[in-house]
Amino acid sequence: MLEPGDTFENHVEDTMVAGAGLNDRAIVEMVVEGAPAAIERLTHLGVPFETEGNALHLTREGGHSHRRIVHVADATGWAVQEALQKAAEAHPNITLVPDQIAIDLATGRHEERYSGSGNVWGVYAVDRNTERVALYTARATILATGGAGRTYLFSTAPRGATGDGIAMAWRAGARVSNMEMMQFHPTCLYNLEVKNFLITEAVRGEGGRLINPSTGKRFMTYYDPARMELAPRDIVARAIDAEIKRYGLDYVHLDISHMPAEFIRHHFPNIHEKLLGLGIDMTTQPIPVVPAQHYTCGGIVIDEHGKTDLPGLYAAGECTESGLHGANRLASNSLLECFVFGEAAADSIAAAWDSLPPAPANPPLGRKPRHRFRRRGRDQADLDRDPPLHVELRGHRPHHQATRTRQAPHRTAQRRGRGILPAFPRHA
Repeated sequence: MLEPGDTFENHVEDTMVAGAGLNDRAIVEMVVEGAPAAIERLTHLGVPFETEGNALHLTREGGHSHRRIVHVADATGWAVQEALQKAAEAHPNITLVPDQIAIDLATGRHEERYSGSGNVWGVYAVDRNTERVALYTARATILATGGAGRTYLFSTAPRGATGDGIAMAWRAGARVSNMEMMQFHPTCLYNLEVKNFLITEAVRGEGGRLINPSTGKRFMTYYDPARMELAPRDIVARAIDAEIKRYGLDYVHLDISHMPAEFIRHHFPNIHEKLLGLGIDMTTQPIPVVPAQHYTCGGIVIDEHGKTDLPGLYAAGECTESGLHGANRLASNSLLECFVFGEAAADSIAAAWDSLPPAPANPPLGRKPRHRFRRRGRDQADLDRDPPLHVELRGHRPHHQATRTRQAPHRTAQRRGRGILPAFPRHA
């Protein structure tokens, strides 16, 4: 923890409260305690976190009891992705294969001689350039395919986040849990031409107020007077939804114009520039916002090492259900989850590398999944007429060193989150 007075236990409790108590506490503790090492490694990889004097600048987001969020202005995710991609491109033991669309896991049932072992040997993917199915094999496969947000009409998720990785794991026989636990972000920009532009939680963390444009009142006082705009996302999103429905609104206002203009431009340069292009000056005007689907809290069941039910298959990030989030994710725990479980999976694979069986050689792993595609107006139902391409990745030995010794017991997530919070009371 970086702010004086903050503790690991505070972060754990904030996570448990946000998740309505349906989290796996052992997993929450593991991830929270891994935060300092994750931040240190990202800094080493070149992520330019904001500083204040000689220390990292900390912001606060909904559901957090302290300022503990390190950030890069208002584009932290983009900055982290850029740093990790550059590191991957420069690493001699990593081969990036662009323009591939993963469509199915390669398992024992795809072998020429059918096997019900459940082993996962890699993935089948469509090459965008050749429009042929390629087979990529490896001793271990990690799914990091994101959530299923784009199955909703309005979502802040990237366009490719349609739950494909989760579906692939399900078809292969892995357990999937708690898919009904979808998080809605309270403040997506309301604009009929520019959809799905997220107004970061940090705007509220730095003093932004939610205002009903019909009454002019700051309405969170009716729903969570203690935490106001800094209540967990599910509470704030439902409060906004209730105001919109009760008053027949299209949106509510998020207003931070009472803060100094230079403060706003410094902390939110990208949002400020984007809104100016749409005719909104957030230094003097409120921002119209609505809730939108934001995060898939359920997914592929994994343990503390990122292992799924299937031999050779690991997973990390939003496509998983580890027990970290429970019914609702605490703000910014998603990036932390990726770092901690990504490294845990790599460490687990490295430690077991010599005992992992090699993938069957081609052609024994030769049965191709049948899929139907539509691209450029043409039906691609016969993509698998030609033999698939085959890329062998067995020669790449993991460079990670196994350093984790913690063996926290995993309690599988079979919880259901129905009726967790009561309906909001009506107010005058």
